[in-house]
Amino acid sequence: MADRFSGKVALVTGAGSGIGRAAALAFAKEGAKVVVSDIDTAGGEATVAAILRKDGEARFVRTDVSDAAEVEAMVAAAVEAYGRLDCAYNNAGIEGPGGIAHLYDESAWLKVIQVNLVGTWLCMKYELPVMLAQGGGAIVNAGSIAGLVASPANGTAYTASKHGVIGLTKAAALEYAKDHIRINAVCPGPIRTSMTERMGERRPQFLEQAAQRSPSGRMGTADEVAQAVLWLASDAASFTTGATLTVDGGFVAQ
Repeated sequence: MADRFSGKVALVTGAGSGIGRAAALAFAKEGAKVVVSDIDTAGGEATVAAILRKDGEARFVRTDVSDAAEVEAMVAAAVEAYGRLDCAYNNAGIEGPGGIAHLYDESAWLKVIQVNLVGTWLCMKYELPVMLAQGGGAIVNAGSIAGLVASPANGTAYTASKHGVIGLTKAAALEYAKDHIRINAVCPGPIRTSMTERMGERRPQFLEQAAQRSPSGRMGTADEVAQAVLWLASDAASFTTGATLTVDGGFVAQ
């Protein structure tokens, strides 16, 4: 298991913290050369440094996934550095501010859609030609349980964006199935990350309530989601495409 990505190249967006960082570290631990991407330069470079300290191989490419030119450059940099692209975890995303539908600021709503949904599509737009040319690959998109069920805690923009990611994932999976490119989504539930910490700052007792609502009695960890991402990206999931894998402690089963 320790070398199931040996000789492969993995790209992880939003890898400067949280689930993205955990996934980048996990890919590197299992032998992948990792392209670490984030809009946060300090966070991304810290992830690369953590990989290098453990004798892994990685490089950082600063990218705003809502900008097509930057996404194109990111994928080009990955191929220039390592010659191919076997796995991509399109994880970058934002939660946006709170607020109900008719009170939500229009520019804030559009930014959430642009980063979470359009950004995921842009990543795929430039990753897919590389994978087509080399004869296959695996893409994992960052969904959410908010892409499966709605909750006032998530807000309309975030919920809409993640439902869109699920639809995008399913449609693209069908389009590229015969090209040996698998496209799936991982859907985390309440996970302790910097994003949920920020939500906790806005809504007192949010973290405590999230843990209480979980059938498992706790919030999940970034490492637990990362392991699901790696399975979807690995050869062990060779007949899995167009799937949504929930990592939520049973939350949506309620």
